[in-house]
Amino acid sequence: MKNHTYILAMALLTITLFSCGNGNDKADGYGNFEATEVTISAENNGKLMQFNINEGDVLKKNQFIGYIDTIPLALKREQLQVSKAIISSKSKGVLSQISVLNSKLKTANINKNRVENLIKENAGTQKQLDDVEGEIDVIKNQIRSVEIQNAPVVNELKSIDVQLKQIDDQIQKSKIINPINGTVLTKYAEPNEITAFGKPLYKIANLNIMQLRVYVSETQLVNIKIGQKVTVKVDDGDAMKSYSGTISWIASEAEFTPKIIQTKEERVALVYAVKIDVKNDGSLKIGMPAELWLN
Repeated sequence: MKNHTYILAMALLTITLFSCGNGNDKADGYGNFEATEVTISAENNGKLMQFNINEGDVLKKNQFIGYIDTIPLALKREQLQVSKAIISSKSKGVLSQISVLNSKLKTANINKNRVENLIKENAGTQKQLDDVEGEIDVIKNQIRSVEIQNAPVVNELKSIDVQLKQIDDQIQKSKIINPINGTVLTKYAEPNEITAFGKPLYKIANLNIMQLRVYVSETQLVNIKIGQKVTVKVDDGDAMKSYSGTISWIASEAEFTPKIIQTKEERVALVYAVKIDVKNDGSLKIGMPAELWLN
């Protein structure tokens, strides 16, 4: 009798364990954490005079990081300013004449507005307005005539002004300004190195919010939607640590299951990629595996 009781007890224990092991304790999706990584590159050529960052540094948006040598640009700018001064001194009479005509044009436009207001109040005549408009046309033709006669000088001055603006833009781009809030992942350059336009300087990513990319089957799509709250679990010693997440993106097309899904049944299936935003408490890292559990 004791043997029968023992066998019955063991049978019940086995059934209980089997039932627990095959319950609904399987995650709804598997994947890895990722973040939007941005590679910051040099926007000018020259020597890195200052570059004060290290991997792991947390940077703020618009933070000044360093600069590329601007002495050659400053010298070129000074040379252009000297050239502009020389040309301006040679054509001082022309520029003075254009300045006088522009002043007359401004006065004529004021008179035109005054006459128009008088006409509205029945205190002015159309002839007065015609006379002012005729004066404006004469002044404009005089300005055009002076500019045509001195086109080479005027065009050369305009060309120098454009070159000065280009140099100012290059000097501004020699400053290395961090574009986003984030953490420096990789540093590609060091101070005093020679860099070039487009050469990577460092890589940065915002790690405050991590994205878990998981893959779900077509049958699971009916149970998820953008904005839905879900649970994300990661390994934490002998247990699992849970995080609250929000589905932020669902792929519109299916793809073959990636290699991170290891079971034979899942490898041959078509799945849909899903991204889940998870607030990082400092423990989550890029590439860390995690599980998706639908609430």
